[in-house]
Amino acid sequence: MAKYANPPQAPPLFTGTKDTIVADSKALCDNTRSVLDKLVADIKPSEDPAAATFESVLRPQTEDENQSSLSARILGFYQYVSADAALRDASTEAEKIMDDFGIEISMREDVFRLVDAVYKNSRLAESKEKDTDRLITEELAKSVGLENVESARLLEKEHKGYIKNGLGLPEGEKRDRFKEIKKQLSQISIAFQKNLNEENGGLWFTKEELDGVPQDVLDGLEKGSGENEGKLRLSFKYPDLFPTLKFAKNPEIRRKVFIANENKLNQNVPLFRDAVLLRDEAARLLGYPDHATFRIEDKMAKTTKTVLDFLGDLKTRLGPGGLKEIAHLQELKKKDHEARGLPYDGNYYLWDHRFYDRLMIEQEYSIDENSISEYFPITSTVGGMLNIFETLFGLVFVELTPEDRKRISPTGKAEDIAWHEDVIIFSVWDDASEGEGFVGYLYLDLHPRPGKYGHAANFNLQPGFLQANGSRRYPATALVCNFSKPTKEKPSLLKHDEVVTLFHELGHGIHDLVGRTQYARYHGTSTVRDFVEAPSQMLENWCWTPSQLKGLSKHYKTGKSIPNDLIEKLISTKHVNDALFNLRQLHFGLFDMTVHTPKSHEELEKLDLSKLYNNLRADISKIKGPEAQGEPSDWGNGQATFGHLIGGYDAGYYGYLSSQVYSTDMFYTVFKDDPMNGKEGRRYRHTVLEKGGSRDEMVSLEEFLGRKPSSEAFYKELGLDS
Repeated sequence: MAKYANPPQAPPLFTGTKDTIVADSKALCDNTRSVLDKLVADIKPSEDPAAATFESVLRPQTEDENQSSLSARILGFYQYVSADAALRDASTEAEKIMDDFGIEISMREDVFRLVDAVYKNSRLAESKEKDTDRLITEELAKSVGLENVESARLLEKEHKGYIKNGLGLPEGEKRDRFKEIKKQLSQISIAFQKNLNEENGGLWFTKEELDGVPQDVLDGLEKGSGENEGKLRLSFKYPDLFPTLKFAKNPEIRRKVFIANENKLNQNVPLFRDAVLLRDEAARLLGYPDHATFRIEDKMAKTTKTVLDFLGDLKTRLGPGGLKEIAHLQELKKKDHEARGLPYDGNYYLWDHRFYDRLMIEQEYSIDENSISEYFPITSTVGGMLNIFETLFGLVFVELTPEDRKRISPTGKAEDIAWHEDVIIFSVWDDASEGEGFVGYLYLDLHPRPGKYGHAANFNLQPGFLQANGSRRYPATALVCNFSKPTKEKPSLLKHDEVVTLFHELGHGIHDLVGRTQYARYHGTSTVRDFVEAPSQMLENWCWTPSQLKGLSKHYKTGKSIPNDLIEKLISTKHVNDALFNLRQLHFGLFDMTVHTPKSHEELEKLDLSKLYNNLRADISKIKGPEAQGEPSDWGNGQATFGHLIGGYDAGYYGYLSSQVYSTDMFYTVFKDDPMNGKEGRRYRHTVLEKGGSRDEMVSLEEFLGRKPSSEAFYKELGLDS
């Protein structure tokens, strides 16, 4: 492995202090401001129209953006992962400074005039109008004097970005109001996310109340003292919450936990409402009928009608299956309540679902998820996953030892290239078939700790791009997850759904690593939101393929692979209660579209968002909530716990479902018969993953499939006729 010992690019440093993080963010902004000021001072299209070219106006900006991205993302990353509250606060402050600056420059009339002159000089708009698909192709880009599709796409998006940021509005009251809205939305987003990250609520229970919850979960809970002597504190973090909802035998305890979890972030309720109202106002100022129309026109779906038709069709198709699944689960609940002498009121509730879904799989498929987890200790499972990516995509992952870290650290200190001692780092390379070049760095931060981001996500730390001298800058990407911690008795063991989650997020990480774009802004996962999930969703299929499951598994005591009969049973559960799972996603998607497509601003102001959230859930998922017990339908504020709709998926949550259509189509068409086909894996790597957002995503998809995408495989997989 000596040839992999010295990567050609040092890993990033995580040596920020509360003072440097804020100071560095200000310095980045100052630097960009001076680049823009110089352009405005030097180039005068009104005097010399030909002076405004891509090279003179946009090239200096992209080079500055590429360089800034190397530190900007890390400055904002500390807030999600640092164990030091002061660093998290500084990172939040830095993000606010950079966001405010982003708004300031996105509304600079003087810079817009330069970009507008380049856009008009290029005649890109006219050439695109002539193209039947209105797509920017390589040919079209060259015909207007631009070097490639990516540069033409950048010019078009840059120009449109200014218009969408209010520069199409006349100077004065309207434009000032628009700018004010953008600032407020940025502040709301940061505060909302901070509340999510810092959430540390919980409930105290006796051991008896938590009867049924696995012992290793109970062992990890905080022990009470004083008035809570003899009790255990259950937090709302996933490793505590999900096992309790799945295993706690007492339905009243599950109800209490479920409702408390939906109300754990009520300080976000007014923030969510303000965000939705401000977005609607901004869209109307720009002449759009609503925020969703404004957001969706640049995505793969293009129109709100396409989205609403897709979601409506799915609701019609999934509804009957959902009712059938509930009837079956209700029968199970009735028997269970009778056997245990519990009262039964004939309803199936939200807090029943994880419990009976699990019980059904145990009883009817003889599967115990805890015994399956014994075959998936986290370390060997991660190793198995990386092997799959090595075979498919021609990669090599080299874990950095403390000595390696010390040797390649720019400071000579091993600890300076990670943000926490738990972090695992790999240098990633191409194998011999791909030319043995360096690819980038992959970081895994797998276990919960106080103040850390509470879900599972992939964060790009540094994008890749082509540097001014023509050499390539390589990416660094991080998986931030919350799987249970190892104990003295046993390592961290993954339930099968956690194996799927890890593989999914690793899919984003690989997309990020193998990106090969010219500009940082299109690197890796920087695609449109209704496509970005497709590559990761497609890779989830490997977690349901017998040979792959076998390869990923290794019993933590015996070292044996998972037996075939257990694999068969596990795979047979893939679509158990699938209609209900997809109806849950549909609830999120339709709630998102409903709040972002009001007929008028007044209608939106009158909406009670908590009632809407809960009523829509009852209507779509068909599972009853506390309203069925006589409570008012504003019993919970689920939207306040839902970071996606504030963090970039607004009018875009449908993308999880629509990209599932693309991912299933890709898997069925290319990989289903031979999931480890390295030739197809490499073709996928170069056709889809490598391109990132540098060309229209539909072009990448059609090139890979050899035709336009179809929803046939998606409906077939769900057991519905297309």
